[in-house]
Amino acid sequence: MRSNGPYISLHLRYEKDMLAFSGCTYGLTDEEADDLTSIRENTVHWKIKIINSTEQRVKGLCPLTPKEVGIFLHSLGYPSSTRIYIAAGEIYGGSQRIAELQTYFPSIMRKETIASAEELVPFSNHSSQMAALDYIVSVESDVFVPSYSGNMARAVEGHRRFLGHRKTIIPDRKELVMLFDKLDAGEIQVGPKFSREVMEIHKRRQGAPRKRKGPPTGTKGKDRYRTEEAFYTNPLPDCLCQSPLTSSLVETTLKNRGHV
Repeated sequence: MRSNGPYISLHLRYEKDMLAFSGCTYGLTDEEADDLTSIRENTVHWKIKIINSTEQRVKGLCPLTPKEVGIFLHSLGYPSSTRIYIAAGEIYGGSQRIAELQTYFPSIMRKETIASAEELVPFSNHSSQMAALDYIVSVESDVFVPSYSGNMARAVEGHRRFLGHRKTIIPDRKELVMLFDKLDAGEIQVGPKFSREVMEIHKRRQGAPRKRKGPPTGTKGKDRYRTEEAFYTNPLPDCLCQSPLTSSLVETTLKNRGHV
């Protein structure tokens, strides 16, 4: 990836199991939605069986679709020539869904298209090792964008923060869904006004230094643990202020951004 210039690593969580687990069926056919529902109902260790897909999406709890990601990155100002590495398993809907992203960014790559079949043989029967390849490429990318806030996305975000707050754009899915629904209703069009709104929403969601978020005031017990931002997602300040120079630089940045 590096030999051909800058690239975005996109953690596109649009795999079959993810959609079935989350109950997100927006943009899918009735047959596909039934297929995912059947998987969820027949997976014993998944406790929640009945999910309202519309409510999930409105709350921002669904992964962005490939098309939505394309609109999102385009609206942030990335040109169509931008190279995008897909860090994910098999995308549900295959080439048809990837084509929706390629409408905006034709240069799409994956480990299966970069590495030879022979090179991938040692990893092919080990899903965690295949994911590790995506993790490495994501950590080293010029920009990292997760379409959903899963464990890998949070770990990559934290790793990139530790390495110097490398650019990591975290989509505000709840706000984006409202904009996408306006697009679908014809109330707004993709263009300068739309881009300004998207940029405004995300100007403070690009990996700049900030202190780790604690639990809400008054939270106790397990709720305190659940609501506190994970250390591996944002290791600031614990692991990023080990020298007077580093500490001073981080403190200055935080003050300039109004976080301290």
